[in-house]
Amino acid sequence: METITAGQYYLVYNALSFTIATMAAATLFFWIGRSQVAPAYKTALTITGLVTFIAGYHYFRMFESWSDAYTVTNGVVEVTGARFVAEYRYVDWLLTVPLLLIELILVMRLTRSETVSKSITLGGAAALMIVLGYPGEVSGGIDGTRFLWGALSMIPFLYIVYTLFVGLSKAIESQPASVRGLVSLARYVTVFSWFFYPIVYFAPFVLPVDGGGATTIIEVGYTIADIVAKAGFGVLIFLIAVRKSEEETVAA
Repeated sequence: METITAGQYYLVYNALSFTIATMAAATLFFWIGRSQVAPAYKTALTITGLVTFIAGYHYFRMFESWSDAYTVTNGVVEVTGARFVAEYRYVDWLLTVPLLLIELILVMRLTRSETVSKSITLGGAAALMIVLGYPGEVSGGIDGTRFLWGALSMIPFLYIVYTLFVGLSKAIESQPASVRGLVSLARYVTVFSWFFYPIVYFAPFVLPVDGGGATTIIEVGYTIADIVAKAGFGVLIFLIAVRKSEEETVAA
């Protein structure tokens, strides 16, 4: 375990705690919000709440692991010998990242064949991206191993970006005018919040920090990205579902 300062310890500690509360509140909001949308969009909101529920659980496990790994006495942080299990993030991402893309596809209400096809290809690419990034994250250092696996994980990531901006363009244009802007915004939020992950992943290579500083940047950076990509993105999915439900009710 790296040596960290009390400030770094509490920054990560509070970031993890805040995220647990955010994900828990978001889960309740999305699942209760199912009552406000048409049946066609209830599955999308169920998945949206599932994403934040899974994230909240794994953040709770990370919070416990972080607390077990260090003790703070009179402002001095000491390593307990227990390991901080950062791998919880990758278990979380392996489950939630594909679901984030699937919830966007579901709320767009494409044809059955398009929904199945895009869910499989985008969900599969998202899972592959996480699997490829994992060996570098747990390699134990800022070295060529981390860089290699990070670079490999960018291949499916760029495919996802291409698909969201090119492959889904016609589908977005076919959305009702009242939600077209929201769907497009959801696409941008997905891409730009996801770009934050590789920035954090590669940050230790370009910033003059190591040890505790690098750990703090990685943990806090990933936490910020998760809040935006899951809870923030979920709010957009909810708004799209509500607006489309209202429009379809009026049309009927």
